[in-house]
Amino acid sequence: MKITSVEVFLGYAINVKINTDEGICGYGEAGLKYGNSRRAAFGQIQDYAKLILGMDPTKPEQIWDHLHRHTFWGMGGGAVVMAGISAIDIACWDIKGKALGVSVCELLGGATNTSLRSYASQLQFGWRESSKRHAPGKRTLLYKPVEYYDVVKEAMADGYTAVKIDPILAPVREPEDQSEIFRNQGTHVRGAFPADLLKLGEERIAAAREAGGDELDIIVEVHSLLDTNTAIELGQRLEPYRIMYYEEPTQPLNPKLFGTIGSKVNIPLASGERIYSRWGFRPFFEDRSLSIIQPDVCNTGGITETKKICDMAHVYDMGVQIHVCGGPIATAAALQVEAVIPNFVIHEQHIGLYRPQCIESCKYDIQPVNGCFSLPDAPGIGQELSEKEMAEAEKVVIS
Repeated sequence: MKITSVEVFLGYAINVKINTDEGICGYGEAGLKYGNSRRAAFGQIQDYAKLILGMDPTKPEQIWDHLHRHTFWGMGGGAVVMAGISAIDIACWDIKGKALGVSVCELLGGATNTSLRSYASQLQFGWRESSKRHAPGKRTLLYKPVEYYDVVKEAMADGYTAVKIDPILAPVREPEDQSEIFRNQGTHVRGAFPADLLKLGEERIAAAREAGGDELDIIVEVHSLLDTNTAIELGQRLEPYRIMYYEEPTQPLNPKLFGTIGSKVNIPLASGERIYSRWGFRPFFEDRSLSIIQPDVCNTGGITETKKICDMAHVYDMGVQIHVCGGPIATAAALQVEAVIPNFVIHEQHIGLYRPQCIESCKYDIQPVNGCFSLPDAPGIGQELSEKEMAEAEKVVIS
């Protein structure tokens, strides 16, 4: 089998479709849908697509090594480079599974987990019903602790037994124009956070704990917005609320910072969405400065690399929660890996995955039931782009 052409799409997410001489095609996603690197990933896939024409897509390890070693920047890694490799790698695994008539999960060794528990992610933006009150295309944030209480109840009504909340992303007072929050986050990210915001953050988590009772698992993340000292202060404030883990308490470029936080805060630490490849995770393994790793299949090197990272984490007794903040292709790829690994902890179900434009971007609406996903069993990754998405997205064909 040979790759004959590669179609790259910039639409709801950044996706790739790899076509072959046997009529089998595979789909992948680059995990840079959010943030400010969409077009960079779109272009990176195009550059790498030229290098894989004529190669055998059923040999993803060979293609991965080619893109990593023979592209100069590949061995340096980074978000854009690894996102490009990831999209192509996922599509190759999809083709291989379809060619053999089995799921990628089976190709990776078969299911270890019979059901994949998930959590409701990013409740500071609301949940399924409360988020519908937001203006189309705009993100809004909850402010008052009572709103956090209500949104946790809403997620629990959907069957979720775990939630994730950023309690400090929203400022202390609601601005007249919420877009100011996202343009001016720099006013909050340098130095210590204001004491009143840390106090309000604790009150928001206290409200979530009250809503969820003793049985609910609460994950706290702060999107790396805190410096080390302030992350310690917030973490210590949150210890009484039985936090499942504390995600990205500070930026992950220096693993020793996590060791410092972990020595002073009695909550497991997690990070991974901005750590790329097994080389990026290596120092965190060696220091055991994380308890939960969160690699993103769509930006850390695809299925090939994510499985290796998860296996390395198992040696250090670290759990895995794959980061998912993209489109349905990202969810499908993550589920394939999570079904196999014995150190799987929980799956991230982002609020964005319920939005109509996300659901309409792919053929199948794969969602959890009562907070759990069934094991994937369709050939390949089990998800494809919709005809509507491929027709409406910006597209470049490499052949």
